[in-house]
Amino acid sequence: MHDKYGAKRIWDTPIAEAGFTGLGVGAALGGLRPIIEFMTWNFALQSMDHIINSAAKAHYMSAGDMKAPIVFRGLNGVSAGVAAQHSQCFAAYMSHVPGLKVFSVYDCEDARGMLKASVRDDNPVVLLENEMMYGVPFKLSDEAMDKDFLIPFGKIKIMKEGTDVTITGYAKMVGHALKAAEIL
Repeated sequence: MHDKYGAKRIWDTPIAEAGFTGLGVGAALGGLRPIIEFMTWNFALQSMDHIINSAAKAHYMSAGDMKAPIVFRGLNGVSAGVAAQHSQCFAAYMSHVPGLKVFSVYDCEDARGMLKASVRDDNPVVLLENEMMYGVPFKLSDEAMDKDFLIPFGKIKIMKEGTDVTITGYAKMVGHALKAAEIL
């Protein structure tokens, strides 16, 4: 991306979450649409004041007059071989913060559609990704590859129609739910 967009749009920052998150929130409040990527949401704890008190609450408490169009994305939840300090799930915590929109993705279609919708939104958005899903191949439809493809906020995605039971899944667990549906 750096080769394509250059140093004015892509910044490789030091590992100083509070610093680069504060810069991003300031840029969003100033009218830009930054995307802040955390190596893992476990490290984002260093920058919660900026996420919650500067981005989410400023937008929420001003009734939307102060726009904070920023996307915070990163790895969330269990991962392979990284111990407890790097395997926490922040979905419930983040979803209880007024002013934040929080999403988690399962497949490439979710990631593409939700990221694009998040960038276009005037609210601060938290996009949670599971590291164990990186490298899992998925087919993308022509519709999902369209430049205008978005996944609307607040809509569930039905992966398989059924008649006898409803199985729900979240993030990586969607795949397990689909396998359970096959068995049933």
